[in-house]
Amino acid sequence: MPQTNVLPPKIELQNVTKSFISKHVLRGIDLSIAPQESVVVIGGSGTGKSVLLKSILSIIRPDKGSIKIDGQETVGLSGAKRDEHLAKFGMLFQGSALFDSLLVWENVAFKLLQAEHMPRGQAKERAIETLASVGLAADVGELSPAELSGGMQKRVALARAIVANPEIVFFDEPTTGLDPIMADVINELIVKCVRERGITALSITHDMASARKIADRIAMLHEGKIIWQGHKSEIDHSGNPYIEQFIHGRAEGPIKMQVRHM
Repeated sequence: MPQTNVLPPKIELQNVTKSFISKHVLRGIDLSIAPQESVVVIGGSGTGKSVLLKSILSIIRPDKGSIKIDGQETVGLSGAKRDEHLAKFGMLFQGSALFDSLLVWENVAFKLLQAEHMPRGQAKERAIETLASVGLAADVGELSPAELSGGMQKRVALARAIVANPEIVFFDEPTTGLDPIMADVINELIVKCVRERGITALSITHDMASARKIADRIAMLHEGKIIWQGHKSEIDHSGNPYIEQFIHGRAEGPIKMQVRHM
């Protein structure tokens, strides 16, 4: 029988470990994400979610372990190879992180102008097209971020994340600070953009409504380890006490919150 070519995982982590002095943040992470799959990592504050993203982006180098993108090892990349690696990614930052000194369209086109050195006219045209794809009119491009509502700022941040047609997009707490209705609008836009553009998505959040909406698969990170992962339809019947406590927001359970006594 003829052999079929099986694509490697888009993102593959094996035994990724990272400590800062005596603080063990990642304790042997194994995670595989298929091309065009949307995976959401849930977990409380301080569980290592942000360090996980920074490790994949090569901003932080793990102490040990392997991080492969399209089957290619990325740990230790530098120079042009690191730039080529980073070009595959887009990022929607927590809090949007727009530049106040730039117009909206310049924010969206930032990577096109700074990294790809695209002519301003062409970059502006691409930015306006991308703003339209997230439901914002062309005249919004001429405003400053301070003139936008929180929901509009988040749409602009999403447009910036996808404008350079990345293969992979990271969503860092994409609904933070939004009311439930606007949060759902943003979740819908994320799902639409990921599907239409064939993006592989990795999101981190503590918002279960968002996780259920945008994920194909959910993984829970606790104390630097992935303690459960599965299809989002399985999460309500996981039988895992950590998952049960987290998704129902219960104070009592195996997850102990650190409380500082005055």
